[in-house]
Amino acid sequence: MKLLVIDDEKPVLEMLELSLTSEGYEVLTAESGYEGLEIFAEEAPKIVITDIKMPGMDGIEVLKRINNSGSEAEVIVITGHGDMDSAIRALQHGASDFITKPVRDEVLMLSLERAKKKLTMAQQLRDYTENLEDKVEACKIELEEAQEEAIRNERLATIGETVAGLAHYIKNILTGLRGGMYMVNVGLEKDNSKMLREGWAVVSRNVERVSQLVMDLLTYSKDRKPEPTDCDPKELVSDVLDLMKDYATEHRVELKTDLDPSIDHAHLDKSGIHRVLLNLVSNAIDACIFDPDTGKDWEVRLRTRREEDDETSLVFEISDNGVGMTREIRRKLFSRFFSTKEGRGTGLGLLITQKIVEEHGGNIEVSSTPGKGTTFSVHLKGVL
Repeated sequence: MKLLVIDDEKPVLEMLELSLTSEGYEVLTAESGYEGLEIFAEEAPKIVITDIKMPGMDGIEVLKRINNSGSEAEVIVITGHGDMDSAIRALQHGASDFITKPVRDEVLMLSLERAKKKLTMAQQLRDYTENLEDKVEACKIELEEAQEEAIRNERLATIGETVAGLAHYIKNILTGLRGGMYMVNVGLEKDNSKMLREGWAVVSRNVERVSQLVMDLLTYSKDRKPEPTDCDPKELVSDVLDLMKDYATEHRVELKTDLDPSIDHAHLDKSGIHRVLLNLVSNAIDACIFDPDTGKDWEVRLRTRREEDDETSLVFEISDNGVGMTREIRRKLFSRFFSTKEGRGTGLGLLITQKIVEEHGGNIEVSSTPGKGTTFSVHLKGVL
């Protein structure tokens, strides 16, 4: 390693040169601060050993100029015995270490070892900093690859879950179709018009189920931007209840309303919110149909109100006094292909409902008590 020794006392300079050369160092010498800086500029030694007290330019000034040059060289200063003030000033200006005269070899070598360790650490830090961008880019690539792998795995899991859920539901549809086809075939063979009509009715219902399934899948898979217009929420509610009236009456479920008379207009996507209300009212009627307590007077109530802390937000509440849900079932409600209808539903209805509401910037809340009933609350912000 190349190092520079600066001292105005020639005997000291020669002694240090001899000692350091014997330790394997390439030694450069200078008898003044000015000469030392010239040699430093030409040779760029890694370590400089300089006396502090020299005529013309002292060691502190040499130290300052080396540090100001931008060099990473380590500077060791030599002070007179007991001159601690100069040593402290040198350390304050960035000296690597200080040693006192008379210079002892073991102390000098120890100081040089410390300087070399600092140089090594500085080089390692420089290498690390220079390679940091490459390392960050490598980590970024690894992270992106891991994310892509996670997405692929999730996609495969979703596909498997989707296929399993659809297969189960389609199997039920096929069973219904086969039953209807059997009735139609027997009716044709025996010229039985009643069996023909009943069989065809079964086939028609199951074809409709297939059609609805396809439409639900398309609705769920596509992003749709709401197209809000001014409308009367009461008219939406009335239209939904008209559509569900016969189904409710057939199963002894009474449909009721509790509509806020002050809400006569809202800025909504009519078709989307109509679909939401239709799904929720249909589910509420089914919750009554599946209720084992047949002694109840079942009812489904659709209520409109303003948000308590926001007069511009609309809330639709759909309540039933049917079978109710456990906490475990409520946690699974918005999972893919989860249905409480024992094979008679795909579980897509609530997913689509949630998707439409979220597209409107709203949210759905659910409260339920087993055996008592359920309430779905649709919160739509800033539509009034």
